[in-house]
Amino acid sequence: MIGYTISKDKNLLQFDKIHKAIKTSYWGGYRTEQQTKTTIENTICFGVYNDAMEQVGFARVLTDQVVFAYVMDVIIFDGYQGKGLGKWLVAHILEDDSLKNVLTISLKTKDAHKLYEKYGFKSVGNSELWMAIDKTKLD
Repeated sequence: MIGYTISKDKNLLQFDKIHKAIKTSYWGGYRTEQQTKTTIENTICFGVYNDAMEQVGFARVLTDQVVFAYVMDVIIFDGYQGKGLGKWLVAHILEDDSLKNVLTISLKTKDAHKLYEKYGFKSVGNSELWMAIDKTKLD
């Protein structure tokens, strides 16, 4: 996307912005700074940056890179929403080498089902939150 970059380099992450965005989200209000740091340390992180390398978005993934991946904390920061950055970020994550061959990719969302459906995610069972792309072939 013109004017923006996505990077997995954790050295570029702007922790204060990430923590503030997650802390004010409907799903992460309980997280302490230490919990946010721990989640970043233990997952693959994707930062979205403008041309000035100011972070404007974030997402992270927990995966074994073969069988399962869990996409979490997909968020575009206030002031940058509505520009297509979230869609671009999701597409980028799904095309990343660490996920493109994973058999099952899951996530939870309360309000973005239509966004994720565009990328092949489907509701899991009767859950109002869980969605997944499942490419597993069982005999």
